[in-house]
Amino acid sequence: MGRLCQTEGLTEDQVEILKAVRTFVDEKILPVATELEHADTYPQEIVDGLKELGIFGLMIPEEYDGLGESLLTYALCVEEIARGWMSVSGVINTHFIVAYMLMRHGTEEQKQKYLPRMATGEVRGSFSMSEPGLGSDVAAIKTKATKSEDGYTIDGQKMWLTNGGSSNLIAVLVKTDEGSDSVYRNMTTFLVEKEPGFGETAPGLTIPGKIDKMGYKGVDTTEAIFEGHRISAEQVLGGETGKGFYQMMDGVEVGRVNVAARACGIANRAFELAIAYAQTRETFGKQIADHQAILFRLAEMATKVEASHAMMVKAARLKDKGERNDVEAGMAKMLAAEYCNEVVQDSFRIHGGYGYSKEYEIERLYREAAFMLIGEGTSDIQKMIIGRSLLKDYALKG
Repeated sequence: MGRLCQTEGLTEDQVEILKAVRTFVDEKILPVATELEHADTYPQEIVDGLKELGIFGLMIPEEYDGLGESLLTYALCVEEIARGWMSVSGVINTHFIVAYMLMRHGTEEQKQKYLPRMATGEVRGSFSMSEPGLGSDVAAIKTKATKSEDGYTIDGQKMWLTNGGSSNLIAVLVKTDEGSDSVYRNMTTFLVEKEPGFGETAPGLTIPGKIDKMGYKGVDTTEAIFEGHRISAEQVLGGETGKGFYQMMDGVEVGRVNVAARACGIANRAFELAIAYAQTRETFGKQIADHQAILFRLAEMATKVEASHAMMVKAARLKDKGERNDVEAGMAKMLAAEYCNEVVQDSFRIHGGYGYSKEYEIERLYREAAFMLIGEGTSDIQKMIIGRSLLKDYALKG
């Protein structure tokens, strides 16, 4: 294990968990990641192994049969998993966000119903905000839940559901007519149950199939089409309509810490590959690591990996303490994503022509890193969140 991405002040339990995850990554993920990614194959054996490790219930409280660990522990595990294969971290990320939303906002009945089975991986979660014409403008959603005598009927089309096929529980944000002047108070989160797979997975709910992507392969990314899907009022997250936007934003905030952790993992792996290659490739009679241009590049890459890791850890620890972390999570996500792409590109350049070959792992990382720039909000969105919060904190008096 190298010296990068080390975290001070961890408990013995955290150290043991991370050691187990790191060993799993080295032995079970890295040897097969590139082959599975190129084939766009769902990593079922890896997922089964993560279930055995307890990763699906890592943050779920012990009273609901989880491990009761912190966001920091989870983020550090994600960093390790993304170092092996970023798609695998995507398998657990949306599951984790749904579990977190249930822990924070669910009724006791909803917690009892779902969390113990989510801890074992029996119930697998995905969440859905985006729509085909939506982008970053969440307020513009069109999918609607219409109230009826025995519940609600959902109609509309959602987009970019990670785990949309493999999950059997979707936390979906829709419009409801609450009569509020604020569009943000006219949204509700529903907990939609379905069968895993594609096609009509529940009456009035169709998952058409996997979206073919440039990277982030293996994990299933889908649409969800609601056509007269009937659902009871008991499936409203928290039992109260009109709070969906704020519930989702709470989930996305911890999701940004997750994406920052993923970016750190990819960047760390890209650095590992680059510094190893630089010591084996020779030009002009010496290893390329001895050329000053390469040496400087490696130094800059390592510094970016360390800075990203430090900001991600700070954001996670703030959230664990129950403190506001919107600025820190936004900063961590933005910096880690941007630095991840820069580090991967530098690693790609160090590999030279071999980096363009699918036989080398850096080719996969090059495609995966791009997703970090848009997942859980683009860098421009993070800048807006950070900037607006800073203006409030530094508002001039009088």
